[in-house]
Amino acid sequence: MAQPNSIVLAQRLLAAIGDGSPAETIAAMFSDDALFEIPGDDGVLPWVGRRTGHPAVVNFITAIRSLTEPLSFDVADILANDTRAVIVGEIASRIKATEKVVETDFAIILTTSGDCITRFQMLEDSFAVSRAART
Repeated sequence: MAQPNSIVLAQRLLAAIGDGSPAETIAAMFSDDALFEIPGDDGVLPWVGRRTGHPAVVNFITAIRSLTEPLSFDVADILANDTRAVIVGEIASRIKATEKVVETDFAIILTTSGDCITRFQMLEDSFAVSRAART
């Protein structure tokens, strides 16, 4: 039995982020009008909030790479059906400006259509992340 395309896209996205692929390469995995959202205090961190399109993905990847230092990114599971994949795990990052470390569980919900990601929603303890970013 073949895997749903949504799980294949989730695995490709994780691999591209993990191997340091250019932000534009990662953005190409998304539809032109993809919804990109990370709920939280959108006044503190540039990647928090609701945005659309390839520029949102590029800005997210660029900001994460320039403002944080990844310490660990552990995927516990990827759950999928034909049009959605949910990536669950734990992440630890150091906020470069404050040197504070944030450890949080996360869920990334990807909605897919064909060979594109049409929605990216990341759920994490954004309060802890925002608090760590404040100097």
